[in-house]
Amino acid sequence: MSGIDVGEELGARAAQARALSLLRIRGRALAVAILPAAVAVVLFAAGAQGHLAGPAWDAVRWAVLGVAVVVLLVTVLVAVSVARARPAMSPTVPVPEEGAPDLYRLVRELADRLDVPAPSAVALTPDCDSWLEDRTHRALRPARRTPTEGGDGDRSGETAPVLVIGSPFLWWMRVAELRAVLAPVVAGTGPSAHPDIAAARRFVRGLDAAIADAAAPGRGALRGAPLAFAGWVARLLLRACRDHAAEMERCVAAAASMRAQTVDYGLRIAAQEQVGLAYAGWDRLLTRVALPAWRMGRWPSRLDAGVVSALTELSRRDRLADGFALRLGERPACDLLEEPGVADEAASLLAARLFHGGPAESGPDWAPVDWQQYPDEVVDRKWRTEAARLHRVLDSLGVPRAAAGDPDVPTLARVMEHLSGSGGPGGPGEELAARIGAAVAREEAGRPGHGGQAHGGPGPAGPDSGAAEDPLDLWGPGPLPLFPLQPPRTGTELLADHVAAMVCCAAVDTAGAAPGLDWLDGPALLVGGERRADLAAPVLSLVEDGDPDPLLSWLAEVGVRSDKPVRLV
Repeated sequence: MSGIDVGEELGARAAQARALSLLRIRGRALAVAILPAAVAVVLFAAGAQGHLAGPAWDAVRWAVLGVAVVVLLVTVLVAVSVARARPAMSPTVPVPEEGAPDLYRLVRELADRLDVPAPSAVALTPDCDSWLEDRTHRALRPARRTPTEGGDGDRSGETAPVLVIGSPFLWWMRVAELRAVLAPVVAGTGPSAHPDIAAARRFVRGLDAAIADAAAPGRGALRGAPLAFAGWVARLLLRACRDHAAEMERCVAAAASMRAQTVDYGLRIAAQEQVGLAYAGWDRLLTRVALPAWRMGRWPSRLDAGVVSALTELSRRDRLADGFALRLGERPACDLLEEPGVADEAASLLAARLFHGGPAESGPDWAPVDWQQYPDEVVDRKWRTEAARLHRVLDSLGVPRAAAGDPDVPTLARVMEHLSGSGGPGGPGEELAARIGAAVAREEAGRPGHGGQAHGGPGPAGPDSGAAEDPLDLWGPGPLPLFPLQPPRTGTELLADHVAAMVCCAAVDTAGAAPGLDWLDGPALLVGGERRADLAAPVLSLVEDGDPDPLLSWLAEVGVRSDKPVRLV
C-alpha cells in the first residue's frame, strides 16, 4: 500500500471516529430523555411484584410517570422541530445536464478515476469557490427530482451531493485546470456516502437549522415559545458537537485531498495559482465595476466574461502575472456549457442580489447592461446623477449659482467657491457632506427593490411543494443583501465622490473628455483616449482641507472651464 493510500485510510478512519462521537452525543441526549420513562417502568414493575409498596411509593411512581410523560413530550417536540427544520441551501444557478453535457461528462469521468460516486447534479455560484452540498433533506428533495438528478429509479443519485462550482472558474480557467481543481472536491463524495458520516452531518445540519428556525422573526407567542425552547436545546447540543464536527470535516477534506493526488496533481499546483488570481479579479470586478452599476439600477449581465477582461488587463500591467494570458489560447472551461451566455447572465443577476440586494427580475429601474453600454448607461449617468444631487443640496443650503450670462445654470465654480477655505470641523464642507449623506440615504430607502429588503423567504416545504423558482427561497428569510460588499460610505467619502463626478461632467462638457470603463478600477475619465487616474488627490484637498489650488492646476492642465454650465440630465 502506497503512502497516499495509507494517508487516505488514516484520514477516513479519523473522520469516521469523529462521526461516531457525534452520534454518541445524539445517543446520550436520547438516553437522558428516556431516563425518566425507564425509571417509571422500573417503579411500576416493582410495585406489580409486591416490592416498594405503600402510599409513599405510589406517590413516587405517579410523580415519576408524570415527569416521564412531560419529558417524552418535550423530546418529541424537539425531535420534530429538528426534523422539520430545513437547512439553508446556498443560492446557486442550477445547471441541467442537457445544458452542459460535456461538463457532466467531465465530472463523471473524474469520479470514475477517483473511484467515488458521481455528484447528483451541478450548480453554479457567483463566487470563487467550489464545494459539495447535501440537498437530501425531504424539503429539498422535490426540487431535485429530475431525470438528470436520479429522480426515478436511481436512488443513489438522490443521496449524492450536488457539486457547486464557482462561475468565475468556468470563464477564466481552462478545461484541464478546472478538472484539476475539482478533483479534491469530487473526491469528497466518497466520505459523503459513508453512513456514519452522512448521519452525523444530518444531525449537525438539523441542529443548525432548528436554531435558525427558532430565531426567525414573525412567530406568535403560541408557536414561538416551543420553537424557542427547541432552539435552546439544539444550541446546547450543537455546542457539544462543535469540536467533533469541525475535526470530522477536516479529516474528510484531508482524506479527499489524499485520494485526489492520483489525478492531475502536478497541474493542480499551477491551477491553484489561477484560483487565487481569479479571486482577486472577481473581488475587484465586483467592488470597482459592478457595484457602481448596481447603485445606478443597472446590473452587468456578463460578469464572468468581465473577469477574463479584468484578469487579462491585470496580466498586462503586473509583471507577476506574466504568462497567464498565454493560457487564453487553450479551450476555456465555459465551452463545456451549451449556452454560456445564459448561464453568465443568471449568475450575474444572482451576484447582484447576493452582494447588493437587487430584485429578482429586471424592470425600468433594474435593467441589465452590456459592457459596451457601460460607459454611457452607468458611468455618464452616475456622474450626472451625483452632480445633480450635489447642486440640489447646495440649493437647499441657499448657495447662489453663478455663471456668465445665466445665474441659474450649474457650474463647477459654484462648488469650488463654496468648499474653498472649508477645511476643519464645522465648516461648509462638513455640513454639505452631512446633507449629501442624508439625501443618499433617503433616495436608497425610497428606491423599491434595492438593498435592505427581505426576499420571499422559504416557500412551502411539503411533499407537493414543487421546485423553488427563486434560488434564495431555500436560504432563509434574511434581508438582502446577504453578503454586502462594502460598509456604508461616510459623508466625506460621498462628498468627494460627488465633487469628482461634477469635475468629470465639466471635463466631458467643456474639454472633450469621455466616460470610460477601466476593468480594474471601474468608471474612468478618458482625456484624449487616455485614462486620467490623478483626480482623487486634488478633489480630497478641496473637500478635506478646503484647498482649491491642486484642483485648479488639474483643471488647467486638462483644459476644463469651471465657469461654464454643466448638463445634469
